[in-house]
Amino acid sequence: MKNTRYTISGLATMAAFLFSSQVVQAGGSSTWFEPLTESAPVAAPNALPELFSPWVTPAGIIQTNLLSLREVEDSVLSPLQSIIRVPAGRSSSMFDMIAYDDTGEFLFIPHETPFGAGVSRYDIVNRSNNVIFQGDQKGAIGDWSNDYGAFDPCRFTPNGTLFLAEEWTAEGRVMEVLNPFDAPEDVVVRELKSIANVAHEGINFSKKYKKVIYFIDEWNSGSIYKFVMSRRGNYTKGQTFVLSVDAYNGNPADLWNDPSNVNATRTGLATWVPLTYKSGNPKPGITDPFRNGPTNDPRTNSDTRGGRPAADDAGGTPYGRPEDMEVGELKNGNEILYITVTSENTIYTVEILNRRKAKVGKLATGNTPRNVGHAPTTGVLNSPDNLAQDALGNIYIIEDAPNSSDIGGDIWFARDKNNDGVAESLDHFMSVQADGCEATGMIFNPVKPTEFVVAVQHPDSTDLAKVPDGLGDAVWMFDLSTIDNKRFLRKLNSADDEKK
Repeated sequence: MKNTRYTISGLATMAAFLFSSQVVQAGGSSTWFEPLTESAPVAAPNALPELFSPWVTPAGIIQTNLLSLREVEDSVLSPLQSIIRVPAGRSSSMFDMIAYDDTGEFLFIPHETPFGAGVSRYDIVNRSNNVIFQGDQKGAIGDWSNDYGAFDPCRFTPNGTLFLAEEWTAEGRVMEVLNPFDAPEDVVVRELKSIANVAHEGINFSKKYKKVIYFIDEWNSGSIYKFVMSRRGNYTKGQTFVLSVDAYNGNPADLWNDPSNVNATRTGLATWVPLTYKSGNPKPGITDPFRNGPTNDPRTNSDTRGGRPAADDAGGTPYGRPEDMEVGELKNGNEILYITVTSENTIYTVEILNRRKAKVGKLATGNTPRNVGHAPTTGVLNSPDNLAQDALGNIYIIEDAPNSSDIGGDIWFARDKNNDGVAESLDHFMSVQADGCEATGMIFNPVKPTEFVVAVQHPDSTDLAKVPDGLGDAVWMFDLSTIDNKRFLRKLNSADDEKK
């Protein structure tokens, strides 16, 4: 039976309106909380902190568990709910880059499993979860014809559809769920063969150039791409480009820290170099960027997914595991991309100057001052992975993994008061206590800007063989409405009202 609460055409109209009005300037806020002074110690699996308050936060922030593997599997309503868990230990489920729908009523949660990947639709009001589609798990034996692996990015589109894409297993495909609100048996999914096959994580829509989708390749020689639709709203046809820094003089096929690249210039003015014609066909001398394949090194493997060698052929500038991406706007009115580059411990920026040219800079690095004007922290930026952006355009940086087996990973607030794309301070925002986990999927509610969610991914308690009755991967919601900073709350709600 279909859920007829929404129609695709209605969603597309609503989403297009909201999306077209959501141009906010990045940064511009002073720190609105008292920063932490240290990273959190890690608690034992299923200990009280993991079960009831896995996050150390500034005063006044309320955290509430929305969803966990154990909750769904143990629920008396289990015949009406579903969840993904494949036989893969700690990676048996792996909630990842969460997406809100435009009403703020549903969360879409991709499962970054090595095979059998899919996506959950979580109904916030009714507190119920359903897997709306998943693979047949034959990827475990190398058959990806009806299976998917490592869904990492999840993005609700201006068309009211849902993007999912494969990262470290399977074939680097982007899948589009055409009717994400229908009953699972009616859901229709298609492969977008127009978007290059890479190790996908960051994928996002331009707010200024309505035909543009930006995406990146998470590889230690990964590049930054854009796809320009032939017609706005049609994701099936268009032209693909890769970003090349004009002064770059290294070897694009080598890793970012190989001798050929370690001293090469990778910031400054850059050019979008076409990989294909406007028709989508590869240009002469360029590897087919839409070739399916594993995520391996094209220098030693001829079968790797095609977007990676295509970028090398065109001279795309390599970075050390570029992962997530947010799109904002600078004080000067230019669009800006924020990109976490994990291996380099850096958050790069790409300021879009026009349709052909850009300028690459850095928002923050491991050397950026921390907690300026506040009590210092012993925490340090460690392997930045994900990003989030609030209604004011402030950027939050989520670390890839725990700082050690005893110290949890952190979330940082990038303070950029003059909104020039360079942070004056990284302020220590949150730290996680669950054993063996990383934080991921932080995203603010598009309707209620004082709320955001974060997932606890692959804690030790996800592996039931080692932690029987483990809580497992979980999603937590945070409420800022009770913090002692009325000025920030007024600005946050005012910015949201302006978007609408």
